[in-house]
Amino acid sequence: MKPMKISILIFLLFLAIQTVVSWKKEEFRNCNQTPFCKRARSRKPGSCNLIAQDVTISHGELTAKLLPKIPEGQDQDQAKPLILSISVYQNGIMRLKIDEDASPKKRFEVSDVIISEFESKKLWLRRVSDERSDGDADLSSVVFLSDGYEAVLRHDPFEVYVRGEQGKRRIVSLNSNGLFDFEQLRNKKEGEDWEESFRGHTDTRPYGPQSVSFDVSFYGSDFVYGIPEHATSFALKPTRGPGVEESEPYRLFNLDVFEYIHDSPFGLYGSIPFMFSHGKLGKSSGFFWLNAAEMQIDVLASGWDAEHQISMPTSQSRIDTFWMSEAGIVDVFFFVGPGPKDVIRQYTSVTGTPSMPQLFATAYHQCRWNYRDEEDVENVDLKFDENDIPYDVLWLDIEHTDGKRYFTWDKLLFPHPEEMQRKLAAKGRHMVTIVDPHIKRDESFSLHKEANQKGYYVKDASGKDFDGWCWPGSSSYPDMVNPEIRTWWGEKFFYENYVGSTPSLYIWNDMNEPSVFNGPEVTMPRDASHLGSVEHRELHNAYGYYFHMATADGLVKREDRKDRPFLLSRAFFAGSQRYGAVWTGDNTADWDQLRVSVSMILTLGLTAVTFSGADVGGYFGNPEPELLVRWYQLGAYYPFFRAHAHQDTKRREPWLFGQRNTELIRDAIRGRYMLLPYFYALFREANVSGIPVVRPLWMEFPTDEATFSNGEAFMVGNSLLVQGVYTERAKYASVYLPGKESWYDIRTGTAYEGGTTHKLEVSEDSIPAFQRAGTILPRKDRFRRSSTQMVHDPYTLVIALNSSQAAEGELYLDDGKSFDFKQGAYIQRHFVFSNGQLTSSNIVRTRRGESSFSTDCIIEKIILLGHLPGPKIALIEPGNQKAEIEMGPLRLGEHAGPAAVTIRKPGVRIADDWTIKIL
Repeated sequence: MKPMKISILIFLLFLAIQTVVSWKKEEFRNCNQTPFCKRARSRKPGSCNLIAQDVTISHGELTAKLLPKIPEGQDQDQAKPLILSISVYQNGIMRLKIDEDASPKKRFEVSDVIISEFESKKLWLRRVSDERSDGDADLSSVVFLSDGYEAVLRHDPFEVYVRGEQGKRRIVSLNSNGLFDFEQLRNKKEGEDWEESFRGHTDTRPYGPQSVSFDVSFYGSDFVYGIPEHATSFALKPTRGPGVEESEPYRLFNLDVFEYIHDSPFGLYGSIPFMFSHGKLGKSSGFFWLNAAEMQIDVLASGWDAEHQISMPTSQSRIDTFWMSEAGIVDVFFFVGPGPKDVIRQYTSVTGTPSMPQLFATAYHQCRWNYRDEEDVENVDLKFDENDIPYDVLWLDIEHTDGKRYFTWDKLLFPHPEEMQRKLAAKGRHMVTIVDPHIKRDESFSLHKEANQKGYYVKDASGKDFDGWCWPGSSSYPDMVNPEIRTWWGEKFFYENYVGSTPSLYIWNDMNEPSVFNGPEVTMPRDASHLGSVEHRELHNAYGYYFHMATADGLVKREDRKDRPFLLSRAFFAGSQRYGAVWTGDNTADWDQLRVSVSMILTLGLTAVTFSGADVGGYFGNPEPELLVRWYQLGAYYPFFRAHAHQDTKRREPWLFGQRNTELIRDAIRGRYMLLPYFYALFREANVSGIPVVRPLWMEFPTDEATFSNGEAFMVGNSLLVQGVYTERAKYASVYLPGKESWYDIRTGTAYEGGTTHKLEVSEDSIPAFQRAGTILPRKDRFRRSSTQMVHDPYTLVIALNSSQAAEGELYLDDGKSFDFKQGAYIQRHFVFSNGQLTSSNIVRTRRGESSFSTDCIIEKIILLGHLPGPKIALIEPGNQKAEIEMGPLRLGEHAGPAAVTIRKPGVRIADDWTIKIL
């Protein structure tokens, strides 16, 4: 048999195995099988012998040389210094960079992650003060950071930290435990072997060992969070030290992990090396390492260093962590907080805030691998209408293409793609198609032919175009680190290039870790080569980010920058929030995966990737109806709400599980559509400040220790608390409601006391969800086919009164699709209820020369929770109009719930200033 035929048979066998076999742990490296991780972990506290010398101020930064401490009498001229710089920025941000002074090859520095505006916030250092602290014989150099905060470089032993409260309290430090190590690049010695092998794959490692590692300590912290992506608890558990059974660090290495397991530190599809700490004083801090190479991070249990106790410079309580990377430089950011929202604002001032999605993208998405053909698409669309279930987006997976050639259509199955899209668009619906980074190596495929001729592919270690296997078979991958290639790729989404696409078509980037079926650990070899001879090992975790960026930019240019793109990516890195949504990948239909989805989404939100969700129902397996219903009920509160399933699963559209389950799923989806005005306002808040749509309880209640490790309940904005149901046939749910004020069940209006745990009966109808007393929630209660058909519908305001009979809230709206909001074309209202009167005022006035946005939408009803029945009339000003007050249902539809005090048909315009007083 010819070699080519053998290769194809092997590939087809691999694909067959992919559809039936779950993740195999042995196919991926652990720390002991990863030489840089094993070397770093073997280091003992205090082993760093570097000291800081030649400390000075240069170009507005504090600079120094790091040299090994040489015993007196020995020659130090042979030592190669490391160059250190400290720069400070507005709002309490310190940046520390450490790199080699001279080396055989320039180390890679990740580009296009830090936003351009960040450098304009740099504070130009003009002086440094010296002090002796912590009992040191040597000096420490101190520079101003922000009011009440300072950055400190300790000379001997070398250490960097930020401190607050006029120097009384440390916040974050680096190298307090003396674990810093920087393997400098060097020329290979004769007979030296730098190669590494794993499961039959050889890494040539032409530049040798180049890893970097150091310890980071968070002071006054009780828990640390962040560093996605892992299917594990929200509060990160220790990975080394007393009481730790399985000693694997949290791995950051983007991989195509097939049917991943829960409760594991194993790295998944994306990597963001940003850690967030929080403690009982209500204070938070953060640490971010801008490095796209493989990283391993240990969270160290208390007492981890008992055998090698070194004298710590402070007695403050702390959490120690240990960061290890295969390559790159030290380029780290310290965020002083002090509040949790401050840390997020600081981090997003570096990497950018989340993009503002179109309104339709915040609604419900229906996906499957694969909807077979145009007839299948039409039938699914009609069934949603027949069952009165709204949806906004229908997705097509890889089978819609001509032989896995992206930007094409299977002419037999999808012969009229434009007509198919127009039929959906007529109902206000959209379509998403998949476009992956692997390009089929086929000389008859124009995309491959052009990329090949222009030399646009990543190269292998020998300098040839890298050839790996993925869905199309033999494939190559564009070198997305190259801006020229990103521009070229983006232009492929123009209508003249993507034939059959229309303005209602958007994109899904999958497999962009990148996934290479026959590669080491199912990805690209580390010694593959990119622009400027940068090794793949140096930028691996950013490859999917650059691909995401290129696609998003292409979609923006496709519409002449007039239309916000929608784009979903599986791989991600710091900064991905600027380009679109992500999801948690190939999960499984089981209860534990439902539970861990909340931790994963909360973690993504902390790292600014707030537009995220998990595949509702689980991608693999066939969920029992109860699990599917519970997943819809929870998923309706995910920022990104999509059902998706593998091709080998049974069809699971919402109407296929009997009438009762159809009703329950319909009710969950309709619940999301009712809350779209609230979600849209939260996406705008995220777009402005970085504060996530879905957030941990402690972000709103930062001193409530009972919330710190809770990864099963979450806040949607500051107004809603949601508790999932994660067990089969559950009759009760324990729900902790934080704070001193009451919480109102959103379905019954029943008030529950705050600051306590409630054991609540649960039914199949819903999961526990509560509105916080003191908040005002905007809704739209009329049921339509899609969100775009709701644009002109009236609003409902739900006012949850606190113990002072007061509440407040906001509403944001714009045209839902364009970038005009950036020029002021939006409406943002502030609602305040106090002393029996509701007031609406404009938060932002349009400035001269800015665009404007108008709407004729009105408020059709106002529901008052916590208000005693009695008054019958409300007075509306201006106009001296009157509205009736009566008892009305909390919700419309099948599950209307009990009655509540309701102001009927006030008819006031959303865009206007007005007051409504209860008489």
